[in-house]
Amino acid sequence: MKARLPIRMQIAVLAVAGIFPWFAAGAQGSLQSQLEAKYQLTKPTDDKSDIVTAGAVLVLQKDKLLMYPTSTQIPPQNTYSNGRLSEGAYGVHQKLQGFGSMIGHPPPQTVQGRQFVTGEKFWVTGIAVQADGVVFTLFSDPYQDVRYYSTLKFIYPKGSNPSTDQVMSMVGEVLTVQADDSAKSDDSGNQQQAAGGDANQQPAAADAPAAAPAAPAAPAAPPATVEIGQTPDQVTAILGQPDKILNLGPKQIYVYKDLKVTFVKGKVTDAQ
Repeated sequence: MKARLPIRMQIAVLAVAGIFPWFAAGAQGSLQSQLEAKYQLTKPTDDKSDIVTAGAVLVLQKDKLLMYPTSTQIPPQNTYSNGRLSEGAYGVHQKLQGFGSMIGHPPPQTVQGRQFVTGEKFWVTGIAVQADGVVFTLFSDPYQDVRYYSTLKFIYPKGSNPSTDQVMSMVGEVLTVQADDSAKSDDSGNQQQAAGGDANQQPAAADAPAAAPAAPAAPAAPPATVEIGQTPDQVTAILGQPDKILNLGPKQIYVYKDLKVTFVKGKVTDAQ
């Protein structure tokens, strides 16, 4: 006769079995939200020829990330494991085809991919948390009118279940987010204002000369105006340097704090 567990123990086992999938799903959801909060997603057009909504700009920290033109049906899959960035099956297959042509086989129809290296920048259009790792879908700006894309999978060590902090650290070894220049400008302005406040608190000298009468206020300058057809130089002369510049092929977008100015072929076509 088979031994049976006491009823209380059976209930405890069933409860743990029911809770574990819920706990694992909650952990994955937390990791997903933290990744998307740090690496904000970019939305491209359906044909991947342009950007609809720009997210975070990613900066590559490792050499040799393989990307294919967006005209190809399937992007190459790169992998990152144990501190090493690899091209995955697609890159290996392309190299084997190249070796075949060297030993006398007919030359294959290879994809003209591009190797991205440390310091180059691109966008992320998708993040997928899987049981054995995290997959980023990456998307580049145009290079000679060609945009590139690929996937990059961060593979968990075999048999491990890394914490959210460990996964975020592993991703950060390869991908960092470009700092927001506008935030730096704000910090600099706050520091200057604080320094000015300290200077104002210093006691005035006893023998300081009397202040000269204030000059009459100058008439208010006319408001800065951006018009259709102006060049980037004319716009920066009026508004100053933008916080961000989005280079979208023949189109450029200058992003200011409360304004976006669009140029097509070097001329203003829209301002919002």
